[in-house]
Amino acid sequence: MPIVIQPAGAADVLPIVALVNQFAAEKIMLPRTEESVRQTLADWLVAVDPDLVPEDPQILACGALVPLTDTLVELRSLAVHPSRQGQGLGGHVVNHLVQLARQRGYHQICALTLRENFFVRLGFEQVDRWSISPKIWQACIYCSKFHRCDEVAVTMNLVDSPQGLLHPLERPAGWNSLLKWSEWQPLKLAYKQK
Repeated sequence: MPIVIQPAGAADVLPIVALVNQFAAEKIMLPRTEESVRQTLADWLVAVDPDLVPEDPQILACGALVPLTDTLVELRSLAVHPSRQGQGLGGHVVNHLVQLARQRGYHQICALTLRENFFVRLGFEQVDRWSISPKIWQACIYCSKFHRCDEVAVTMNLVDSPQGLLHPLERPAGWNSLLKWSEWQPLKLAYKQK
C-alpha cells in the first residue's frame, strides 16, 4: 500500500516533535514544543505508512500551515525522516499543504528555507524576505539567527490574480500590504545595520 498523507492526530504529536527537533538539533529548522504542536494540530499534515512495522518510524514526514494574515499562510516545519529522504515524499507533503491552503482560501503561501531550489522546482518563486513582513515581525524577530539569517524566502500565488498582492518582481523590496513603503524603509535599514 502507498504512503498516505493525512491530517495529524493526537497520537502524532510526539512523533512530529521528535522528527522536527531532530533537524532543529542540526540547526536546519526551528524546534517545536509538544504544546505548540498540540495547539496547532489542525494545521499539520503527516505522511504515514499504513503497512507500518515496529521498526519503522511512526511519521515519515510532516509539515504545517501557519496563518500570517487573512490572505497569507506560511508552510513551516517540513521534515522528512532521514530513512525516506530523496524519494519525493517532501514534495508530496508540500503539494498537499498547498492544496490545503487553497481550500482554506489563502491567496499566497510562503516559506523560509535553506533549500530554495526544492521549493522553486515545486512552483514557488524566490522573493526578498522583507516582502513577507508578517512572518518577520510575528516569528523571526524572536529567532537567535534574526540578524544573520541564512534562510531564503519563497512564495507561491494560490489564486490567479490575488487582490492587493503584486507579483514579487513588480513591487519594491520591503513592500507589504500592512505598512506603507515610506514607513517600512527605516525598519529595513535598521535591520541591515545590525
